[in-house]
Amino acid sequence: MFVIAGPAMLANLTTPLLGVVSTGAIGQLGDAALLGGVALASVAFDCVFWLFGFLRMATVAFTAQALGADDRIEIRAVLIRALLLAALIGASLIVLRGPLASLIFSAMGGSEAVTAAATSYFHIRLWSAAFMLGNYVILGWLVGQARTGIALAIQVGINLLNMVLTMVFVLMLHWGIAGAAIATVIAETTGFAGGLVIARILLGPNYHVPRALLFDRARWLRILAVNRDIMIRTAALIGAFLFFTAQGARAGDRVLAANAVLYNFLMIGSFFLDGLANAAEQLCGQTFGARDRAQFARAVRLVLGWSVAFGVAVSLIFIVAGNHLIDIITTSPDVRLAAREFMWLAALAPACGVLAYCFDGVFIGASWARDMRNLMVMAFVTYIVVWYALTPWGNAGLWTAFLVFLLARGLLQAMGYPALVRATFKPANLPR
Repeated sequence: MFVIAGPAMLANLTTPLLGVVSTGAIGQLGDAALLGGVALASVAFDCVFWLFGFLRMATVAFTAQALGADDRIEIRAVLIRALLLAALIGASLIVLRGPLASLIFSAMGGSEAVTAAATSYFHIRLWSAAFMLGNYVILGWLVGQARTGIALAIQVGINLLNMVLTMVFVLMLHWGIAGAAIATVIAETTGFAGGLVIARILLGPNYHVPRALLFDRARWLRILAVNRDIMIRTAALIGAFLFFTAQGARAGDRVLAANAVLYNFLMIGSFFLDGLANAAEQLCGQTFGARDRAQFARAVRLVLGWSVAFGVAVSLIFIVAGNHLIDIITTSPDVRLAAREFMWLAALAPACGVLAYCFDGVFIGASWARDMRNLMVMAFVTYIVVWYALTPWGNAGLWTAFLVFLLARGLLQAMGYPALVRATFKPANLPR
């Protein structure tokens, strides 16, 4: 489990460094509009590409299932199908980049200068769309085969190259915000090319996939159905985070800044829990493909036990050291005071999210995407209802509603898990 989860955790920890370097490089230019433009565009990209995260998740599941079934041809076919889908989506995003940028940035409501900078960055960086989505596929394909060490090397390599090129283009060549965007395009393209070379080496001399299998209608319909359901689930999750941010903004700049500081608590907790969720995707996918109910249940128990341990441990660390972390993140006395007021609620997020992260990995590995989608929507509705009921509590009510959302996601999936296991592994569904 830790052979899979460990590298995923390390890869997650390198990602924030990229944001720090990009922000620092643009910040050296001394133009607040450029810095705001990068921040605005980064949020837009996070939402857009997070929405297409199904390419990684579904690829992990289908690859692990093919591995468990010992179907080597299907392992190759999964990669090629997913790459074709990534290319189609990436090309569509590039064609629609004008209307897409206009729609996103008009909704965000930034100043004219910030919006202009964000639009410029967005138009350039979007040329990396197909390669970035292709990297999702290759990373998912590697994780699905439990080759997370290689996946870590690719992801860290992309991030490090991006950091170096950003500093060179922005600080040395003085290309401004365009330099930061070009650095990302080059890094993602290089990472994709390297990933293809690695995939070709791993496949060996026998990499051919029969055309009839590659374009099999039933398999494509299954892929599209699973991807659709994961996409809807992810859209609901993005909506929950955006709603949280919007409500914090309505409470004033001080509360918005405090929530932004405390949001780092969520991100740090997610680094560990998401790594364990990756392990659940691979282990559950492989045992699902092998139709081994005993090993499937063992994988779930293993990941769940360690997820609880990590989630509770991180929450306890935040409760003890939260005030010191707040002081490190911000120097504003007002923001520090506001953040401390709600720190104990933010500190509970990792513990409350344990079941949600763990069962997301289980459901993805077993391709229970439709059930995951429905339960996520139910949790989102619960979140809105609880927030509305607790509006007199202000920001404390918002944080409480968010914690209920995390708990609802996990508990609903845990409640549905036994019936799904019985239906999946009943004798009629097992190979004869």
